[in-house]
Amino acid sequence: MTPKPWQNSSGYNDPTAYAGEKEITKEEQRVADLVGCIKYIAKIAGFEIINRIEFRDIKSRRTYR
Repeated sequence: MTPKPWQNSSGYNDPTAYAGEKEITKEEQRVADLVGCIKYIAKIAGFEIINRIEFRDIKSRRTYR
């Protein structure tokens, strides 16, 4: 049986770790959505992205590569 996301490896509830992991997942999804939009716009305009794009979140100052 696979533990639920809010449980630790022993099967006990671990709400602190779950809340932190949930936030990270939410931030990573924002970046993935942004990259998808930019790739789509480039394709529509007749371009392709050939190098890595870097982003910095204005609020958290975290850099995504």
